[in-house]
Amino acid sequence: MNKYESPKYRSYVLVVLTLVYAVNFIDRQLLTILQESIKVELDLSDLQLGLLTGLAFAIFYVLAGIPIARLAERSNRRNIIAASIGIWSVMTAISGFVVNYTQLVLARIGVGVGEAGCSPPAHSMISDMYPPEKRASALSFYSAGINIGIMFGILFGGIINEYFGWRVAFMVVGLPGVAIALLVWWTVQEPIRGWSEKNTVEQQPASFNRVLSFILARKYLIHVSIAAGLSAFAGYSITNWAPPFFIRSFGMGTAELGWWLAVSVGLFGAVGTFLWGVMCDRFGKRDKRWYTWLPAMAIFLAIIPIVIVFSTENRTVALIANLFPAFFLTGYLGASLAIFHGAVEPRMRATSSALFFLVLNIIGLGCGPTMVGFVSDLLQPTMGAESLRYAVLYVVPVVCVWAAIHFMLAARDMAKYESESA
Repeated sequence: MNKYESPKYRSYVLVVLTLVYAVNFIDRQLLTILQESIKVELDLSDLQLGLLTGLAFAIFYVLAGIPIARLAERSNRRNIIAASIGIWSVMTAISGFVVNYTQLVLARIGVGVGEAGCSPPAHSMISDMYPPEKRASALSFYSAGINIGIMFGILFGGIINEYFGWRVAFMVVGLPGVAIALLVWWTVQEPIRGWSEKNTVEQQPASFNRVLSFILARKYLIHVSIAAGLSAFAGYSITNWAPPFFIRSFGMGTAELGWWLAVSVGLFGAVGTFLWGVMCDRFGKRDKRWYTWLPAMAIFLAIIPIVIVFSTENRTVALIANLFPAFFLTGYLGASLAIFHGAVEPRMRATSSALFFLVLNIIGLGCGPTMVGFVSDLLQPTMGAESLRYAVLYVVPVVCVWAAIHFMLAARDMAKYESESA
């Protein structure tokens, strides 16, 4: 029996996969609200923190993503997701027992390897569940799990850290993921590949080289990947460094700060992620280039609140302005994934997602927090405690403009490719 004939079951599975993605980001971004406490106890620099939240995690996340995606093209995606949840949850809990920087890096690498098994299989499943005209909305709903996860990670992490310490925060937040793994295992059915497009003829998985060649032959997919990576650079830079900024520049405690960041990144970010995807589906019916025009608009508009947050010396103004960056910074996710999954074959989707995330996370997660931390360390001798403020202002707005340019180039090449294919 194919349960996906039922709209209610499709919605249920989408909600469960979004919950999984939220748990993914609770465990991934928990570190951001804890890093000032960790920095003091382990005596770390901003560059070390940037590597910890960025490059050290990202490299192993993307390297593990490719072979896991290849496995997902051939085997049960539901089982891969369930096993991955268990791995990253246990490694998050282990982070609470480390005694030095090296051990914490190794624990975060373990989290990254586990989390690599989440999105490529989930994206493939969602694209098999929902047709092209609803895909950006569905993938945006799933991607809102990022903001929901960050919200609860920051909120719970901030409160637990203030009253019980950062080690307890890792342990308390990490272990419940095992229950989510069992929920996926017991209640989610593996969808038929190509079902949403009524293309259920069993295909052999495309080779990795074929998928790579397919993407490289379409310049607009390359531009979308780079634009998404630069958007993620801005997003991860703000998300990862906003907590230390408010603690250093305004003397806020992690419990109070957790509530503010939960609303900004969680509520406003989740609404923005979903709404931008819905708008792309609505306007994209008339012209597919809206799938790139709207993300370009979103990332460009993000510059305004970012500049206000990191330039004002008024805490209230900074906190209120900080409600809005996340609304714009994740506007690219659903649209970018819909472009990719609309272009490739069903048996290419997990691999194409893994390649997309390889570029996104190397540029965004790997370089974003690390670069801002590096610039902050360079400015520290002259700027002191305010070095982080100026590091963000010098780096992030430029990257936002750069991302918008690549989205516009993607729109140009998309139109050119469609006219040549017609």
